[in-house]
Amino acid sequence: MKTIPIISSWLILTSLVTAPLVWSDDDHEYGGKYSRQSTGVALVANPLYQTECGSCHMAYPPGLLPERSWLKLMAGLENHFDDSAELDAANHQTITDFLVNNSADKSNYRRSQKFANIDSGTNVPIRISETPYFIHEHNEIPARLVTGNQDVLSFSHCNSCHRKAEQGSYKERDIYIPGHGKWDD
Repeated sequence: MKTIPIISSWLILTSLVTAPLVWSDDDHEYGGKYSRQSTGVALVANPLYQTECGSCHMAYPPGLLPERSWLKLMAGLENHFDDSAELDAANHQTITDFLVNNSADKSNYRRSQKFANIDSGTNVPIRISETPYFIHEHNEIPARLVTGNQDVLSFSHCNSCHRKAEQGSYKERDIYIPGHGKWDD
């Protein structure tokens, strides 16, 4: 009978200690149920994907596109943004499975869920920069700071301004635009 009060006391103490971490709002972008350590999107945890896709560009976290977008992108690797990114069948399937299983619409991360909110029907973007959430988040940034900036060149070069993009963090406080400085809207 003494174990019930001990367990109850432990549960109460644990909830009092961890509650501030779980419910704190480290950044206005990450409130709610995500802890201070939340990166906003799941980290890329697939060495094959990192090697194959990351050899040409940043290995984008799968939580930045919904499943149907990843499927469409992977179905067209013979003309992957004007380049061939074809893979052998086994690697193609392994990477597709990884992207689909970790896509925005299957993620518990708050930022990924925002990327999953794409209208149904024919809108299946294969560029992260064409998703409604991306457009909303970048609408105040003048083109001259990105496309007119030789150190950035494109919105697809996330890690040019988001210094912690490869760690899955896109917090506003970590944005530094080359040639401009810290971004603050």
